[in-house]
Amino acid sequence: MDDDRGNMGSNAPHQDFRVGDVLRVSCPQAQGQVADVSRFDVSVEWPWAEIDPQSQVRWNGQRAFPVSADSSEWTMSLFKTTPEPWNLQVGDRCLVGIPETLVRIIDIGRYDPPQDVGWLPRPHTMLVVVPADYPDEALSEEDGDTIDLDSAAPLAIELVSRG
Repeated sequence: MDDDRGNMGSNAPHQDFRVGDVLRVSCPQAQGQVADVSRFDVSVEWPWAEIDPQSQVRWNGQRAFPVSADSSEWTMSLFKTTPEPWNLQVGDRCLVGIPETLVRIIDIGRYDPPQDVGWLPRPHTMLVVVPADYPDEALSEEDGDTIDLDSAAPLAIELVSRG
């Protein structure tokens, strides 16, 4: 499938997206548990998506969050934990979700067949986004986060303005 449409869960209608569009994104919090803490990251058991047994990628069912509030990974990440990662220890329970956020699409990845990433459902359309007010001149290849339009997480995505 090579278009900008995607399934955005039960809270969002089928929508065409383009680079430059500004979106309002959110995801209700769900409970996760801290599986590992390192010097750089806290790994949380992901409350959505399941491990893909047919995948060539061995995903462990976790998502890592940086332990530094100053990290660009934390700033760019849509998903946040409550409490923040730097306040978590192995075994702690936390909430994971996306607070209502305005983002701008800077790229769109389309995959046919859907991309093998290690979890189900496999994504066929991924939006690369940055905060809506992020300056273009500050963009680098590492900036942004992705929104999987086929995500098992109950994302709410609303088009705010056309780019």
